[in-house]
Amino acid sequence: MTANPYAPRAAVELTHPEWSRSATIYQVNQRHFTPEGTFRAAEAHLPRIRELGIDIVWLMPVHPIGEQNRKGVLGSPYAVKDYLDVNPEFGTLEDLRHFVDTAHGLGLHVILDWVANHTAWDNPLAEEHPDWYARDWKGDFRPTPWWDWDDIIDLDYDNPELRRYMTEAMKFWVRDVGFDGFRCDVAGFVPVDFWDNVRRELDEIKPVFMLAEWESRDLHVRAFDMTYGWSWNETLHKIAHGKADVEALKVYYAWNDRFYQRDAYRMLFVSNHDKNAWEGTEYEQFGDALLPSIVLSVISEGMPLVYNGQEAGSDKRLTFFDKDEIDWREDEQGELYRALFALKKQHPALWNGAAGGRMVRVPNSDESSVLTFVRAVGDDRVLGAFNFSGEDRTVTLGDGPQVGSWRDAFTGETLELTRGQAYDLPAWGYRVLVGA
Repeated sequence: MTANPYAPRAAVELTHPEWSRSATIYQVNQRHFTPEGTFRAAEAHLPRIRELGIDIVWLMPVHPIGEQNRKGVLGSPYAVKDYLDVNPEFGTLEDLRHFVDTAHGLGLHVILDWVANHTAWDNPLAEEHPDWYARDWKGDFRPTPWWDWDDIIDLDYDNPELRRYMTEAMKFWVRDVGFDGFRCDVAGFVPVDFWDNVRRELDEIKPVFMLAEWESRDLHVRAFDMTYGWSWNETLHKIAHGKADVEALKVYYAWNDRFYQRDAYRMLFVSNHDKNAWEGTEYEQFGDALLPSIVLSVISEGMPLVYNGQEAGSDKRLTFFDKDEIDWREDEQGELYRALFALKKQHPALWNGAAGGRMVRVPNSDESSVLTFVRAVGDDRVLGAFNFSGEDRTVTLGDGPQVGSWRDAFTGETLELTRGQAYDLPAWGYRVLVGA
């Protein structure tokens, strides 16, 4: 029987791993993560990462780095010389297996940063299979056009044998090393149908988690559990620097609500390796807006990312092509993340994708400065109120789902909210309430 062409189809056809529903994610830049810069040294941090409330550890590329046209002394980990080997800077393949096994023993899942769009110039594939590469107008190998990515050359996914090779290479790291999925670099530069098939073949080995460094809706259908919230980060950055107000943030959430599939995961972050290295630390990027932005990344719809060092209040731009180190210390930001992640796990309203509650706006009398909303699943309710301005605000709450009894998630204070009620928020302040 022919399917009804007018019947709606499943917007997200893949199946998210069940463990990802309340998950949080942590990025490890292993070169900078410890003084040694090795998998074995990084492994010692895994209990602390788990205790922070993390579920997914994302390792930046682990492969040998190309030497031809290398940038800096050590080069970019995104200039891959061999997809099936490990960079000796980080240790051995057995060291990496031990890292993954140890993470699994702690209840963590580990995903590997994968660079499918391009290779180093001296990757043996360039000599063994030159027909797998894109060419410039002269017929020469080419870096990705328009940017200064001159340490790499582009692959050509019109070639079926390249697709087969890349798929088998990814399967090796899941099947033989134990990785639980991939973060895929510039995923939008690689055809969607390649990713669709990769996901299918990987899931035949075990259920995997896939993160795309991209924002396209079509990637969510069959290939990726989660895409980057680049536009969320950029909007908060503009607000922090006085170039936009909360109206711009509502534009983002309107798109999130209507453009993306209900069960699409979006990754929200105030820092990552790109932002930190090229645009500044989280403190430079967000200033006084940093803490409300961190809280919003956990309380609103999306999966929060911690870039290594954030929990220690790291205020250093980590150099990208050479060795650098994080100054590990106790910091109040670590305590904030720990409290927020515990809250996320305790309240299904804050879970990811369709498992969590939609954000329902609570109108207020200062919509350009203050964002107020409720998320709910069944009887579980969480209210977020954020003042993204440098002045104290008193707002009147309008006709929204805020009516009822609440408890402050941080202080334990109980209060009643009604329509037409005045509500105080300090400059760059926030409050998170849970249903009492």
